[in-house]
Amino acid sequence: MLLQANDTFWLWQFLGRLHPLLVHFPIGLLCVALILEIIDWRGKSNKLRAGIQILIWIGAGSAVFAVIFGWLLASQGDYGGDSLEIHRWAGITTMVLSVIAAFSFQKHYLKVYRSFLFLTVFGVTFAGHYGAMLTHGDDYISSVLPSAQKLEAATTEVDFIANNTGELNDQQIQDLNVEVRTILAHNCYNCHGEAKSKGDLRLNTKEGIMKGGESGSIIVKGHPDQSEIIRRVSLPKTDKEAMPTKGKRLTEREIKVLQYWIEKGAVWPDKEKSIYRVAALEPRMPQVPAPTGNLKKPIDLIVNTYFVKNKASWKPVVDDRTYIRRVYLDIIGLLPPPEKVESFVSDPRPDKRELLAKELLDRNDDYAQHWMSFWNDALRNDYSGTGYITGGRFDITKWLYKSLQVNKPYNWFVKELISPSQESSGFIKGIKWRGTINSSQRTEMQAAQNVSQVLLGLNLKCASCHDSFISDWKLEDSYAFANIFADTLLEINRCDKPTGKIAGTKMLFPELGEISIDQSTEKRLRQLADFLVQPKDGRLYRTLVNRVWAQLMGRGIVEPVDMMDNIPWSEDLLDWLASDFVANGYDMKKLIYTIVTSNTYQLPSSSVKEAGDIMANEYKFSGMVRRRLTAEQFTDAISVAFNPVYADSAVVTKLLPDGMQKKLPFARAGFVKNDPFLTSLGRPNRETVSTSRTSQANLLQALELTNGNKFTETLKTGSKQWRAKYPTSELLVTALYKKSLGRAPLPKEIAVAKRILGSSPSDEGIQDLMWAIALVPEFQLIY
Repeated sequence: MLLQANDTFWLWQFLGRLHPLLVHFPIGLLCVALILEIIDWRGKSNKLRAGIQILIWIGAGSAVFAVIFGWLLASQGDYGGDSLEIHRWAGITTMVLSVIAAFSFQKHYLKVYRSFLFLTVFGVTFAGHYGAMLTHGDDYISSVLPSAQKLEAATTEVDFIANNTGELNDQQIQDLNVEVRTILAHNCYNCHGEAKSKGDLRLNTKEGIMKGGESGSIIVKGHPDQSEIIRRVSLPKTDKEAMPTKGKRLTEREIKVLQYWIEKGAVWPDKEKSIYRVAALEPRMPQVPAPTGNLKKPIDLIVNTYFVKNKASWKPVVDDRTYIRRVYLDIIGLLPPPEKVESFVSDPRPDKRELLAKELLDRNDDYAQHWMSFWNDALRNDYSGTGYITGGRFDITKWLYKSLQVNKPYNWFVKELISPSQESSGFIKGIKWRGTINSSQRTEMQAAQNVSQVLLGLNLKCASCHDSFISDWKLEDSYAFANIFADTLLEINRCDKPTGKIAGTKMLFPELGEISIDQSTEKRLRQLADFLVQPKDGRLYRTLVNRVWAQLMGRGIVEPVDMMDNIPWSEDLLDWLASDFVANGYDMKKLIYTIVTSNTYQLPSSSVKEAGDIMANEYKFSGMVRRRLTAEQFTDAISVAFNPVYADSAVVTKLLPDGMQKKLPFARAGFVKNDPFLTSLGRPNRETVSTSRTSQANLLQALELTNGNKFTETLKTGSKQWRAKYPTSELLVTALYKKSLGRAPLPKEIAVAKRILGSSPSDEGIQDLMWAIALVPEFQLIY
């Protein structure tokens, strides 16, 4: 934690430090402009127009300079962490909004201008809040609230630190040491860790912290008041010697923990317990509770135990219309036909939901066409993009489609990805980037990172450059695993600098087996595939069932889904699903069937107030999380409901097996090349692995759905077809609602639709009605 001189050119440092000054211009001027706009909201005069115009343009201009100077300030390395990134992008978004508001004002688009002015002021407020957090700490505002003060007091009171004045036992020493190293890891390792040791000070080892740095010792055992580390972390944020310099400051409690630790002799056990949770590798089949009431299926019985423990109760399952739409979209990605909905609703059979799930899973081509998008994201397979033109990338589309179509057992699916044929080799071959690249992006390192992330739910990306800050994985581990995929052994590069060391070959989990360095790459890959798919590799199968659960339920049992060492909300449910999956022959469709026929899946959907709540440690499961249709689902829904010629079928002809494209009523969106419309709806760039998509609406999506040319033209073409088929308004409205929403319109909806259409429907009126239906939550969400 010793301060060093910054090597950045002085002028950039000077301009960067003008950022706080400049950022107050848009805050002040734009807020004043909004106040004047509100005052003159219904005014007909132009008395305030000139003044508002000046404020808007100066505010927008200063927002641009604030972003530029803020970027310079951030590059000096004085700040870091998630708060910086949120502040950075919130500031950029605010700048864009302010410029749009200014131009809208200039063009006299009054409604557009006022809307963007409101958004700009909100953006300034939001960005400013995170700026204050960077300067004063994450709890700058919340720390003064009574609730925060009570929580701090309560936390301190129950901690054994406050209650123990005598000698510590071995367990207490271990717990205290883990807590101290957690504080140091989260706040100090960026500057004083394995990869970077400012002031020759390392805080990630016993030897390093006891030795101190260039300025000498930082710890005086038994005397926190004489210890330099305590002095530095206790200084005000504005003091040039205050530590840490990046992101938030240590909390009062964290400082007390460090003081207590030093007071007790700064004990650092030789046999260290990891500060990070490591999930068990081996499988476990938990005991399923006995049936109770109408609950008989294992998923429901395990969830019932969870509900009892958390004092939650079961809600009635969703109605038939909700279920059929949900299960259609989840299994084959399409809206159910109106006649199928009515038939299902009137079907009296008690097992009709199980029969429907089987029927949909037996539609092999529809199933494969839908789940292609899920696996394309995870296996970073796409139809265009970086690498294809230069031959530095290979697609696996036909292999993947056929594997899904025939429901290839997952263990063979994995084996063919890791020990591949020519058709399936694109996944581990990665992207051969043009020009000079970072050592951590060599194709062998990409293979190690992608296999570990997708199949094992662990992050090797940090450990591909230096020892990880978020896990116990070391740089040597990443290189040893990458060498399994390499034709020649790789020299270890730390932060892109050669170390002169050569790693051998090693499994990430040696318990699964050892791979000899003295054999061909092909044999090593075959051996790796055999080791990974063993039934005793519980992690492989937990990762898969967790991904499928997240896809169907809106949230994984473990979140994020790529961090399988995190605590699941139900360990028994995760372990049972994985063990049952193996016992049922690694059958993906049986896994999906087991989930979608459970009462748990059929519970009413729930929502979260904030996007971040879904990842919160205190998350409580209550049912499926309501989610937005994916880009492909939404596009296919438009095709089904309004216009069945949305996509370019010529693309599909090249991708699907011979003759398959002839069976398609329209080109499924999962098989078309990415375009601005799909991007706006959340389809990712597949140059890297993507295992989750945000379900939150955003500004880009709103703009594309209101002004996008492709969407507009699609509805325009569809309106002509509907007008030719339904010459009267009432018939058209009824048919349109059944086709798009799976139900007849309500009387008030018919009345509104008739006002839009008139007595004789026009192309423009039908187009407006389609657009209105496509934007309602009932169409866009899976309930």
